[in-house]
Amino acid sequence: MANIVAIVGRPNVGKSTLYNRLTESRKAIVDDFSGVTRDRHYGQAEWVGKRFTVIDTGGFVHGSDDVFEAAIRDQVLIAIDEASAILFVVDATTGITDLDDEIADVLRRSSKPVFVVANKVDSAKQTHDTHEFYSLGLGEVYNISSMTGSGTGELLDELVKELDVEDEEEEELPKFTIVGRPNVGKSSLTNALLGEERNIVTPIAGTTRDSIRIHYNQFGHEFLLVDTAGLRRKSKVNEDIEFYSVMRTIKALEDSDVVILMIDAKDGIEAQDINIFHLAEKNKKGIVLLVNKWDTVEKDHKTAKAFEDTIKSKIAPFTDVPIIFTSVTEKQRIFKAVETAMEVYENKTKKIPTSKLNDVMLEIIEKYPPPATKGKYIKIKYVTQLPGRSPMFAFFCNLPQYIKDPYKRFIENKLRENFDFSGVPIQIFFRQK
Repeated sequence: MANIVAIVGRPNVGKSTLYNRLTESRKAIVDDFSGVTRDRHYGQAEWVGKRFTVIDTGGFVHGSDDVFEAAIRDQVLIAIDEASAILFVVDATTGITDLDDEIADVLRRSSKPVFVVANKVDSAKQTHDTHEFYSLGLGEVYNISSMTGSGTGELLDELVKELDVEDEEEEELPKFTIVGRPNVGKSSLTNALLGEERNIVTPIAGTTRDSIRIHYNQFGHEFLLVDTAGLRRKSKVNEDIEFYSVMRTIKALEDSDVVILMIDAKDGIEAQDINIFHLAEKNKKGIVLLVNKWDTVEKDHKTAKAFEDTIKSKIAPFTDVPIIFTSVTEKQRIFKAVETAMEVYENKTKKIPTSKLNDVMLEIIEKYPPPATKGKYIKIKYVTQLPGRSPMFAFFCNLPQYIKDPYKRFIENKLRENFDFSGVPIQIFFRQK
C-alpha cells in the first residue's frame, strides 16, 4: 500500500526546506517529480526501511480576501483525504498566526495522523517558546530545524509508525495500473478490456474508498487492473483538480507492478507524462506506453516511427520501452496492450541462471573490458542476479570504484540485448571481489 506524507502550512514556514531535507535523506534515489502545477514537488523518502512519498503543498498568493478558501483550504482538504499522514509546519520564530489557527481547525476534524512541526528552532529559548503550539489542539509538537536537520530524526521515528506496511494480500497476481492525463482514454480502455462479460470481473475494494481493483481473467491472462478512472472533482479550481489527480496517480503507481502510461496521439508526450514516466522508472516499475486516439491522426508509413523517435528522445536515457499505437474507441490493439504488459511483467520478474549470465556477460567483458584508470586494470570475474522485485545484477571485480557511468550503460545495454528486459528498469552494482 502506498504511503503519502503531505507537508502543509502557511507560506515561509520552511515547508520546501523540510521537503528537501526528507527527500535527500534517501541516499540512493532522490526523485524530484516536478509537479504538474508550477510550485508542487513530489519526492521519494525512506526512513528505517520504510519508503514514502513526500508532497510539498506549496504556498499561495497574498492579496485577496478569499486566499485561504481558494488556495490553502482546498489543498489541505485534498491532502487530508489522500495522505497517510500530515506534517503541519509552523514557524517557531513568529508563533501562532490566524492562518495557523485556520489550518489547525481543518486538521482537528480529520481522522488522519497530524504532526505539528515547529520549524526554525535553533536555540534552547526557542524550544521553550514552542510550547504555545500545544494550544492548537493537535497533540505533540516536534521541534526541528529543517535547515540544519536537528530534530528531524525524532520526527521521522514517530512518523513511520503511522505508515502502512505493504499489504501482501493478492501479491501473487500481477498489478497493472493505467495512468495518464485527464481525457486520454483511461476509462474507455478499462471498459473496452472488460467488455460485456461482467461476470468474470470481480471488483476488489482498493486502498482508497473510490479506487477499484478489478480482477481480470480473460484470454489466458489473469491480473489485477487498478482502475483510477473515477476521479472525483473536488473543486472548481483546475489546479486543485490536477493536484488531486497527481496524488491519486502516485498512490496507484506505487501499488503496481506494471504502469500502462496512456498518451494522447493529438497532444503527444507532455511534461506531466514525462514526470509520471520518470516516477515509474525511479520506483522500478515495468512500463508500457500506449499512444491512444491513433485513428484521429493523419499518417503515412513514416508517422509512427517519427512519433516513436520523438517519445524516446524525451524519455531518454531509459528508452527500452514498448510503445503501442491504439484506438480504444475502435478497439485497435487494446489486447496487444494487455499481452505486452504481461510480457513486461515477466521481464520484471525473470531470473537468469548464474551460469548463463556468466557465459554471456564475461565473454562480452573480455572483448570490451573497462578502460584502465591511473594505470590500474579492472578485472570483472563474476556476475550474479540479486534477489529483488525488479532486475538487479552484481558484477564482482577488483576495483569497483574505478568503473564509470559510460561503462555501466554499456553493460546495461548488453544485458538488454541478450536477455530482453524491455519495459523494465534494471540496476547494476559493481562490488569488491
